[in-house]
Amino acid sequence: MTVLNINPLLLTWMPSMGEGIVILLIVVVFFGGKKIPELAKGLGQGIRQFNEAKDGIKSEIESGLKEKEKVASPKE
Repeated sequence: MTVLNINPLLLTWMPSMGEGIVILLIVVVFFGGKKIPELAKGLGQGIRQFNEAKDGIKSEIESGLKEKEKVASPKE
């Protein structure tokens, strides 16, 4: 089994460049040119908060492992 084992039928459903432009135009029509930067800003803030939370959880896990190592190996 290879890493790039992709169903050919799935590739036929992926949007082409022309369809991507149509989707972009529909977004501009629905939200307007003035709302798009606000949407992008909100998306950026959401991604930033997610990364901060991810880093916080990672540091908590690492500190917990360090504390567990200290308890497991008592100092003589």
